[in-house]
Amino acid sequence: MNIQKDENTFYIGERDDKKAELHFEEKGDRLIVDHTFVSDELRGQGVAGKLVEKVVQFARTEGKKILPTCSYAKEKMKKTKEYHDVLEF
Repeated sequence: MNIQKDENTFYIGERDDKKAELHFEEKGDRLIVDHTFVSDELRGQGVAGKLVEKVVQFARTEGKKILPTCSYAKEKMKKTKEYHDVLEF
């Protein structure tokens, strides 16, 4: 599964035909994760979790915190203790 990065999106599929995506906005030292989508064909395969993992890795590399406003990303990050170093409540 190849996760690609666009300006403010991590996604799977083609740039114009995304099968799954996680969108964020950069605001200073913070990434605001505001949307996660997974198509029906990819659901149930842990794809959304892999997208969250990718944005967490990106935040660590960039020295930023993540403020998740997307309900999925918020719950995933709260439940995964390994992500708490970049989680901003």
